[in-house]
Amino acid sequence: MSTLDEVGERDAWRCWLCDEPVDPDASVNSDRGPSIDGGATPKGKKAAPGSERLAHRACNTRKGAVKPVVAWSPTLFVVEPAPIVSTVERLTRKGGREVVGRCPTRADAEEAAVWLVDRLSRFAPQLRATATVEPGGGQFLLVAHAGTR
Repeated sequence: MSTLDEVGERDAWRCWLCDEPVDPDASVNSDRGPSIDGGATPKGKKAAPGSERLAHRACNTRKGAVKPVVAWSPTLFVVEPAPIVSTVERLTRKGGREVVGRCPTRADAEEAAVWLVDRLSRFAPQLRATATVEPGGGQFLLVAHAGTR
């Protein structure tokens, strides 16, 4: 198992769930304090080396034993965005491409594509993700493409 400092440095002191900064000097008992999420491991088993992720204590607690929800940025104009966690799971397992949202303008879609690639690079570093914008039906489709590293 890695130490808090090792995981924090590897994850650039950002919470893998909410993508907000984690204060390395905050108390581990504080809601915004650092915490290590061991990932999905069966009960009684140790986490695989390197599978731990940095999270705020509150984010880690809120996640509990349910699948985490990773929000899209509220500053983006994306209609019916796909759930990020499910999208990452499918792209990791199958590769290929997946439409993850629709945008009313090309500029909105391009802004969302840049944000998505940046977010996925931190959320799922093992995934080599790119995003493209494709016109379709009077709107612009945001398409995620992936392979593994």
